[in-house]
Amino acid sequence: MCTGGCAKCLGTTLIPLAVLCTLANILLFFPGGKVVENNLHITDEVWYFGGILGSGVLMIFPALVFLGLKNNDCCGCCGNASCGKRFAMFSSIIFAAIGVLGAGYCFVLSAVALNRGPKCYTGTQWTYPFQDGNYLANHTLWSACQSPENIVPWNLTLFSLLLVMSGIQVVLCGIQVVNGLFGTICGDCKCCGCCGYPLYHHPLMQPSYIYSFICG
Repeated sequence: MCTGGCAKCLGTTLIPLAVLCTLANILLFFPGGKVVENNLHITDEVWYFGGILGSGVLMIFPALVFLGLKNNDCCGCCGNASCGKRFAMFSSIIFAAIGVLGAGYCFVLSAVALNRGPKCYTGTQWTYPFQDGNYLANHTLWSACQSPENIVPWNLTLFSLLLVMSGIQVVLCGIQVVNGLFGTICGDCKCCGCCGYPLYHHPLMQPSYIYSFICG
């Protein structure tokens, strides 16, 4: 697959992931699926908007850039048949780096939230009753949270989804960094051939050579 086609595939995957991360972050504002009376009762990490900003808004821009690379005009920059495409691929590296930072922010934030546990009412006060992720392997500790109802599995599920999806986004943006480097150095194979040399002009692509190779 050529660099432009690969970028389009990555962009197509990043869009739904960004939407899902945004929805997951929004749902975290409703502990246990219910509206809280006091915003101070919401887990602190939710207010850092890891899924909305990091893996959501910041991921939309790289995704749109990746999608546009497939149809980018690659022949018409300073008389060079491939420099237009190369510049577009180089710019995609910058946007991919932004995507890595955004998704990385969400990934780290989700990991911290999972390790810390949710904020809940223990019967005496609103606090964080768990330490160093001890509740992850010991479900009997979940009973320490009396309110909101089902807050532990709610936060655990949504932050786990954010962790996984943001991790996938980091990998996809990392792939585009490598893909962008190839595109910057060699251009897009479908458009201008490798290293700016049109493939249809290559001696090995001439019909006479192909015929002699096949027929001996």
